Amino acid sequence: MLDAALTALGIMMEPARLGFLCAGVMIGLGIGVIPGLGGIVGMALLLPFTFTMDAYSAFAFLLGMGAVTTTSDTIPAVLFGVPGTTGSAATILDGHPMAKKGQAGRAFGAAYSASLIGGVLGALLLAISIPILRPVILYLGSPELLAFSVLGLSMVAVLSGGSPLRGLAIASFGLLLAMIGSAPQTGDLRWTLDTLYLWDGLHLVPVTLGLFALPELADMAIARRSIAGGARVDVRSGQWQGIKDTFRHKWLVLRVALIGAGLGAIPGIGAAVVDWIAYGHAARTEKGASETFGKGDVRGVIASEGANNAKEGGALVPTIAFGVPGSASMAILLGAFLIHGLVPGPSMLSTHLDVTYAIVWSVALANILGAGVCFLFSNQFAKIATIRQPIIMPLILTVIFIGAFQGSRQWGDFYTLIAFGLLGWTMKRFEWPRPPLILGVVLGGIVERYLFISTMRYEWEWLTRPIVMVAFALAIVGILRPFAREVRQAGGPGALMRSFSTPRFDRGVAFYLFFLTLLAVMYWEATIWENWEARIVPSIVVLFAIGVTLVSLIYHVSGSQGGDQTQATPHMDIKSDFEGIATCVIARRAGVFLAWLVGFLFSVSLIGVLPTVLVFVVLYMRLEGRERWTLVLPTASTITILAYILFDRMLTMVWPQTLVGGWLPGLKAVIPSL
Repeated sequence: MLDAALTALGIMMEPARLGFLCAGVMIGLGIGVIPGLGGIVGMALLLPFTFTMDAYSAFAFLLGMGAVTTTSDTIPAVLFGVPGTTGSAATILDGHPMAKKGQAGRAFGAAYSASLIGGVLGALLLAISIPILRPVILYLGSPELLAFSVLGLSMVAVLSGGSPLRGLAIASFGLLLAMIGSAPQTGDLRWTLDTLYLWDGLHLVPVTLGLFALPELADMAIARRSIAGGARVDVRSGQWQGIKDTFRHKWLVLRVALIGAGLGAIPGIGAAVVDWIAYGHAARTEKGASETFGKGDVRGVIASEGANNAKEGGALVPTIAFGVPGSASMAILLGAFLIHGLVPGPSMLSTHLDVTYAIVWSVALANILGAGVCFLFSNQFAKIATIRQPIIMPLILTVIFIGAFQGSRQWGDFYTLIAFGLLGWTMKRFEWPRPPLILGVVLGGIVERYLFISTMRYEWEWLTRPIVMVAFALAIVGILRPFAREVRQAGGPGALMRSFSTPRFDRGVAFYLFFLTLLAVMYWEATIWENWEARIVPSIVVLFAIGVTLVSLIYHVSGSQGGDQTQATPHMDIKSDFEGIATCVIARRAGVFLAWLVGFLFSVSLIGVLPTVLVFVVLYMRLEGRERWTLVLPTASTITILAYILFDRMLTMVWPQTLVGGWLPGLKAVIPSL
């Protein structure tokens, strides 16, 4: 094996193959910066170019791209609060507050160094684990995969901060959202609102961008400030401070790298949940994390980014050893195996062992190159945080709208983006934690599918399997731990009950009532579905969500702290900072921002995306920022041209149908007759 590894390293260091690796890295860094694209789009885009390459060059090109999208996705997450990929959403919680404090350089330094270490460790684990983990992965069945998913859901207790009841309720709502569409057992249509778009369920990209990106942009527009506000952006010293932070918390990096690689090796878990589980682990185990996470703690950035890059090495384990893709992008990578006559399985550990180690070296070298490039340009990236809001806002919104449209390339992606943007902003205002919602959306479909498979195959004997029992026990402990701590701090159940005061009502009650009404409507519709298999799991989840929400509401109106828990642990999310701004002004500016979003969609429906980009940038900069024409016109033209080159020419985007486009054929038919 050592000879094969050294031979593969010599092959990968040849100039031509190293050139393909560098080209893939640069493309991957560019894709990671753009919200909504991610590794799967890059794999699909680059795969045709590998047909004429040899196997070593092809994998260097593809994995060079795929390994670093989770490195550069830190840039929009930290600077704008916009996840570059679904795997960087957890980075927002601490990375974006750091940028607001003028510590964007420190966040970048910590993120890039943690990504580098995590990626290299993931590649190392891939190199040594394939022969070792082969029997382990073969042992894992649907019961174990279900147990791991439930264990991941138990992280809602940590990711909910000081609101565990709200976290459980909103995570249950996320599970319900994941069940929208055609039921996997019977084909019944569930909560589709009679729209074809929802038959396949909600798409994760517009949901994530709406839930985490639009609320941050709305707050920036309401506060009318740049990302960094008035804080000074110290990039150089901050960047080195971030690197020092990573090495000071080296054991945290090692733990989250193991978590990322381990979860990445489990097919079906997905990249969107790895960073949340790693973040939850850090929030639970790091000293003093309960007081600082979500407020700009560098350890939160390290936890998310270290796990992100490590998962790529883990996802390659089942892909190479069994031909079972560990992620969606790995499914496309299997196409490259077949194109080059390689069959995943035992032959990759014997006959083609040199190719396997070439893959390992590709992942390791790509992470080193990607982190190096990001370090070189961190100064320029961090300075973006000081650009005035009217200039940077239209650019970010343009990228978000087009990125969201990548979900399914249907109009429903736009509506989903706006709907979850409103929901996310409202949750943020009333301090309902958003991380549990996205965790439920990601894991909901997996839980239901594996539950039915496990029950049909093993009946109820699967509950007695050792790994299942251990995982369920850990999940129960993780969920009950905050409540046990609450009772203990109150002095016992009796003291906790006596702490309740006279009921009081505030604006937060209105959101509770809206949420309960929505759950009641969903339950009523679930009861009329014809097949029992289609309604049993959604009905149980809805009833659980209603029960937890009612208890949380009672605690909210009567609890001594005015919430569903004491101040022992803070709200685990980014808080809005509107100090000195009147409530009526906040409402008015929020309405104006929503009007801009709706106007963008109306213009797209009328004249198309690219013309709308030009018009939108001009109007926003002139009306919101009173910018001079000498700045407005070049900025608008540059953004439109770049959008045309990237999305229309390079990605061959199929744009949504417009009203003007629908009229043109009729006009062409009428004009000759006139």
